Amino acid sequence: MKLVSAIAIGVLAIIFVCSLGGSVFAPAGHAKQFRENPNSPPSSRFLLGTDELGRDRFARLLFATRVSLLLAPAAAALSTLLAALVGTVAGFLGGLWEKLSMVAIDVFLSLPWLFLLITVRAMLPLNLSPSLSVVITFALLGLLGWAATARVVCAGVRSIRSSTFMLNARAFGCSPQRLVAIQLIPNIRPVLQAQFLVSIPTFILAEANLSMLGLGVPEPLPSLGGLIVELENFSTLSSQLWRLAPVAVLALCVGALQIVKGINEAQI
Repeated sequence: MKLVSAIAIGVLAIIFVCSLGGSVFAPAGHAKQFRENPNSPPSSRFLLGTDELGRDRFARLLFATRVSLLLAPAAAALSTLLAALVGTVAGFLGGLWEKLSMVAIDVFLSLPWLFLLITVRAMLPLNLSPSLSVVITFALLGLLGWAATARVVCAGVRSIRSSTFMLNARAFGCSPQRLVAIQLIPNIRPVLQAQFLVSIPTFILAEANLSMLGLGVPEPLPSLGGLIVELENFSTLSSQLWRLAPVAVLALCVGALQIVKGINEAQI
């Protein structure tokens, strides 16, 4: 189990370092166009060839991976924070607060959140800068993806609230603030950590889906979903297998994150 975890973490580390060092491994950049070399095959100059505009596919893949591996954890952190606030308050206070929170969570979970995300994303102004659009896309993922995690957190907090050590702390006159800070948060932290790890691959795939629908990361910025869209013409794949590189990177990232998440849950 430790070996599998080490391999998964190693794969993620290699991908992350390569994506951060994109300017070193692909100094041409993701947006520069080599108009004299459109749709060129892999070479020593372009490791994955170029696209129809003459842009370096390898440079674009590195930048797209960097976007996913930096902003998906940020969106997961935002989602987990919101879920922690709602779930902790509902589970700790109980009673009416918990009922109202559960109703809000149920309503939120009943919504088709992917379609809601598509709708909200499509309503944004078209003149947004690409960088701001990327940030807003992942912020929306974080703001709309907290409900399921909040339910799990609420159940965990409710269980801890009725535990023996919490009852003993109350009997000794421990204040509610101290109960939360000293007793509750350290015991609910593994649950939050597991939910955070669950959210990262979910948000990476959600962004890829949005980009494939044309509502994710806008051009000229690349994204894994945007690069996968180029595979719509399946007739060329048999002779251009290098174009499957974005699919391979996406599968490696999500698979490695799932392995790390599964091992973390087993340890909990």
